Amino acid sequence: MDLNGKFEEEIFKDITERVRQYRISSGMTQADLADKAFVAPGTVARFERGKDISLLNFIKILKALGLENNMDLLVPDHTKRPSYYVSDRKEKQRVRKTKADEKNENTWKWGDEE
Repeated sequence: MDLNGKFEEEIFKDITERVRQYRISSGMTQADLADKAFVAPGTVARFERGKDISLLNFIKILKALGLENNMDLLVPDHTKRPSYYVSDRKEKQRVRKTKADEKNENTWKWGDEE
C-alpha cells in the first residue's frame, strides 16, 4: 500500500477493505469474526463500513484473523534498527534541551547575516 500523498480517511478505507477481503478469503462471516475476536457483530460491520472502532477492538480483529504479527510492521521496534546496533549508546529515557539549544532558538537574525 502506497501511503504517500493519501489522506487519513483514504488510508483507513484501504485498511478496512483489506481486513474485509482477508475475512472473506478466510471463509468467515462477520458474525464468525466477531465471535473469534470477542467483539460485538456490529463492531465488525461498523469497521468494514469504514466507521471508527476502538484501537483495542481493531487489535482483537487482527488477532482473530491471525494478523497480529503484522502489527510489528505498523510500529517497528526502535531497538531493531541497524543504526541501533552500530552505535554504542544507551536507550534514551527522555529528551531535554540544552542551554545552547535555547540560545540558538532565541537568537534572531536577518537573512543576510552570517
